[in-house]
Amino acid sequence: MTDLSGFPITKKWPAQHPDRIQLYSLPTPNGVKVSIALEELGLPYEPHRVNFDTQDQMTPEFLSLNPNNKIPAMLDPDGPGGKPLGLFESGAILMYLAEKTGKLIPQDAAGRYETLQWIMFQIGGVGPMFGQLGFFHKFAGKDYDDKRPRDRYVAESKRLLAVLDKRLEGRNWIMGDEYTIADIAIWPWVRNLNGFYGAGELVGFDDFKNIARVLEAFVARPAVVKGLTIPA
Repeated sequence: MTDLSGFPITKKWPAQHPDRIQLYSLPTPNGVKVSIALEELGLPYEPHRVNFDTQDQMTPEFLSLNPNNKIPAMLDPDGPGGKPLGLFESGAILMYLAEKTGKLIPQDAAGRYETLQWIMFQIGGVGPMFGQLGFFHKFAGKDYDDKRPRDRYVAESKRLLAVLDKRLEGRNWIMGDEYTIADIAIWPWVRNLNGFYGAGELVGFDDFKNIARVLEAFVARPAVVKGLTIPA
């Protein structure tokens, strides 16, 4: 049996199946990237819920795996060389899983780097900008009298959506006919912007026909339907 006792995080979240990938997460746009990828790849995994309400992400056990105290984090008992590997940052985890399995990423070098650039587009732009818009529109920021911060993020989110919509012209997915980790990185955030954040009208979501088309296809995938609910 695989021994994960050397990882302190397993003291707080014991592994019932130590031979499986251990996922520490929540069903947020960043968190579901990994659960969706795992479902798409058919890899056996064991999810553990990291409760922000009780500050689980600030515990020594969680910080031992992710010193940046963010979800998701992952522990693969069968990492490189057959040794356990712990990872944090959703983008890094997506790249690792794709390379581990040889799936969800083009095998040619040019296609691989093109896919990675769209993941960086999400990490550097879509995630931070949509998240700030959500704060200023839905959460505490909505009470600020000065709407300039909100409007800044509205404008930048609209710009990013326009970039994505243009990319999707004549394409089924971000990389064309091939569904990749770039889609898994981006679409949960687009879904969140229009859904949970309720900012669709602010950003003129209905004007982005290609985005609406591909988002509909994304959320209809069985692995996405399941992955969006994990951890329960």
